[in-house]
Amino acid sequence: MQSLRNFFWFCSGAYAPLLKRCPSESQKYIGIGGTVFFTGLMAAISSGYALYTVFDYYFQAVFFGLLWGLMIFNLDRFIVSSMRKKNQAWKEWKLAFPRLVFAGILAVVISKPIELRIFEKEINRKLDDERTIMLQTSKKSLEAVFGEVSALGNQKDLLRSEIQDAVIFRDKLQSEYDFERFGTRTDGTSGIIGLGMNARKKEEQLDAAQIALDKLREGHQSRIDRLDEEIRMLEQEKSKALTKLEPNIEAYDGLAARLDALSVLTTDSPAIKMAGIFIVLLFVAVETAPIFVKLISPRGSYDELLDLTEHKVVVYAKEETTKQDSKSIWRLSKFRQALD
Repeated sequence: MQSLRNFFWFCSGAYAPLLKRCPSESQKYIGIGGTVFFTGLMAAISSGYALYTVFDYYFQAVFFGLLWGLMIFNLDRFIVSSMRKKNQAWKEWKLAFPRLVFAGILAVVISKPIELRIFEKEINRKLDDERTIMLQTSKKSLEAVFGEVSALGNQKDLLRSEIQDAVIFRDKLQSEYDFERFGTRTDGTSGIIGLGMNARKKEEQLDAAQIALDKLREGHQSRIDRLDEEIRMLEQEKSKALTKLEPNIEAYDGLAARLDALSVLTTDSPAIKMAGIFIVLLFVAVETAPIFVKLISPRGSYDELLDLTEHKVVVYAKEETTKQDSKSIWRLSKFRQALD
């Protein structure tokens, strides 16, 4: 228990030998030291999470997170230990103002990664929506780049339409020929059964239409095959380009992307915005608590002993300086006498 007490004393920046002589001040500095320690711990956790989103490796995140936490701990300890009670409230608040501003900045920096972790599910959904939009935009861009695929498809449809028109014309002549042979009377047939003159003319027209259809189909099919090959090659190139873009879209999960998603969420949702403000205020309160404790607490016995100790050092330094100056003057006077 004593080792834990001494550790928190160290965290508060207090001088333990003097603090042991002031039992009434012990709990105050244990509270200050605990606040400083846990602020550094939260800084390490928040920075570790933030760095994990950057490096995506646990080792780097833990190492740099601990380094950042130690730096914040050292800064907080220095800020608290550098404040002294002098029973001059205005002067103390004036000196504490820059420290409070700096502590507030540190609180905002520490709270932001924690805020990202708290709203991680909402941020992940927002990032999924953003990735979907990015993928659709990329596909549209590729469609614009590979617009030739659509043009080739239109050419192929046109060739197939011409073949279909020829097939319809051939089928029409086949029907008229059949009607003529079997004596079915229509606007284009005589109604006489058998292979008469009209039937033979219909047969000749049907044969000519079939020959034209075969030639057309043969020529157009070779062109359709070439168009299919060109379309297949372009589709492969488009697929390769999309495959190259997909990893970049899937990797849209960094710290800046999450901060941007959180900014959009706070704009769209008043509840998330209010929760974010409360989280920041909580860390500001925790970060500035040791400074306010120093400011609002009365001057105690530890402050008296600390001033006395420092005054003794100042007096001792003055005495030693005076002694050294006197010795120097005496040696110079002896030196002058020897010269005379």
